[in-house]
Amino acid sequence: MEIIAGRVDSFSAGLLFDMARYRHHVFVEKLGWRLHTRARFELDEFDRKDTIYLIARNPKGEIVGTSRLLPTHRPYLLATVFPQLLGDVPAPCSPQIWELSRFAAVDGAHLGGSEVPCESPLALEMLGVAMQVVAREGGQRLISASPMGIERILRRAGLYVHRIAPPMLVEGQYLFACFIDVDSAWRPLRTSSGHATS
Repeated sequence: MEIIAGRVDSFSAGLLFDMARYRHHVFVEKLGWRLHTRARFELDEFDRKDTIYLIARNPKGEIVGTSRLLPTHRPYLLATVFPQLLGDVPAPCSPQIWELSRFAAVDGAHLGGSEVPCESPLALEMLGVAMQVVAREGGQRLISASPMGIERILRRAGLYVHRIAPPMLVEGQYLFACFIDVDSAWRPLRTSSGHATS
């Protein structure tokens, strides 16, 4: 398994197309999110040249995980699309706070029902890589909108999670916004035990 990180110009067009297809398969086809898509590709206005992507591939070269990192001093998903999840807290706007979104770590072919694609060991490994990348960019915190259940998984993994406001029902699913303190030295515990943020 390999996890690669970089901006658009770090990847081939083919790999970016595969990532967009994977995101469509996971978030639209399997999880049923109502996203604006075209030709079975899932990309939006937050997929920009300054966006940092994490892409996980299995030994066959197939994508089995992806996530997106955006600095909050530029437009980002939570502040633009889900500001209600922040409650009375002003939307962060700082190069030290990065949004983690479109996070999934699961073999798209085996994702079923409405399960959340991010409780696997790979998901925690990807989160560790995300924190390393953000730390190199000067970031100190991640912010994310996540389904309920993620909080428990992250805390069980030894991460510091700070809920920003009470959960809210969004399109039939309870979501909450949280901060995760960046710890570039954190590594997931090896367990025998897949999940997704927005």
